[in-house]
Amino acid sequence: MTAWREAFALQAGACRALGSPLTARVCEQLAPVLAEGDGALARRVRTWPGDPSHRGDSLPLRLCGALHALVLNGRDPELARAYAGGDDAWLRQKISKAIHQHQPHMLEWLELAPQTNEVARAAVLIAAGRHLASELPGCRFDLLELGASAGLNLNFLLYHLDIDYEDQTAGDDATLVRLAPEWRGAIPAHALLATGAARGVDLNPLDPVRDGLRLLSYIWADQHARLERMQAALALARSHPPRVDRGDAGDWLPARLAEPCNHGRLVYHTVAAQYFPAATRARIEAALQAAGAQASPERPLAHLSMEADGGEGAALALRLWAGGGMRQWSLGRADFHARWIDWQPKET
Repeated sequence: MTAWREAFALQAGACRALGSPLTARVCEQLAPVLAEGDGALARRVRTWPGDPSHRGDSLPLRLCGALHALVLNGRDPELARAYAGGDDAWLRQKISKAIHQHQPHMLEWLELAPQTNEVARAAVLIAAGRHLASELPGCRFDLLELGASAGLNLNFLLYHLDIDYEDQTAGDDATLVRLAPEWRGAIPAHALLATGAARGVDLNPLDPVRDGLRLLSYIWADQHARLERMQAALALARSHPPRVDRGDAGDWLPARLAEPCNHGRLVYHTVAAQYFPAATRARIEAALQAAGAQASPERPLAHLSMEADGGEGAALALRLWAGGGMRQWSLGRADFHARWIDWQPKET
């Protein structure tokens, strides 16, 4: 099997495992359409110079996003009807027709790396923030997010984590982002993290207003709860616009940590580090170690990560420098889309 065909097969399997049978079918029907096609899009996919799989350039999700955008903006009603129901042959026919009719759109989106800015992962950020607040009560933290995309998760303290108690949240009820993962393990402390400025970085930051369709299109079409969360987060971002800088995280973080600050800083990233080049990851770690060595109880530094480590879902890890060496916790694990969170905080 060629690399690009294997990429579509692998992505179909991953979509089914993550609860999106429709996106799995779209991947499966795209493959023969592209294999048999003689248009510019098919040729571009078949001769893609990089890694087409989810480990590299994620070509299947680029095209799934392009097709979903045509459904969301109403440009292809026939494709929308095929998404709503019908057999594989009909879905393949409508995908083939959409590619033929919207070739420039498909080619444009093929060049865009997917950015989902998964809002549900904010549940991990809220829980970790409570853990950090219980360790350092009363301490204020600036937020620094790496790989922030549109910065929607810079607003995580405005979101509502619905587990077994009421949160104090801000925002209009009409735009309130409610997070209700399957919660396993301990319930995090009901401590509120005090925060100051919030700022992120991304190689290609998106604007929640201008790029709303793109952000919605990368949500899988049959995952309605994810779409509703994204719509709510985009609405909230209109009144609380996040600040995201364009740049490489390895250059950006040392510069931010070198700026004067009279309170703490929380650096975090969720399913982003795997996309950073090795040199970027090395510069990030060096910056954290250097700033951590200068940290104090009044000016602590925390680093939270939700990243793949080869186990089930993502590992949740927290490091804290507050003078006197580094403390470290394994906080548990979470599904990559945060459908479930197994909260098991243990200091290591």
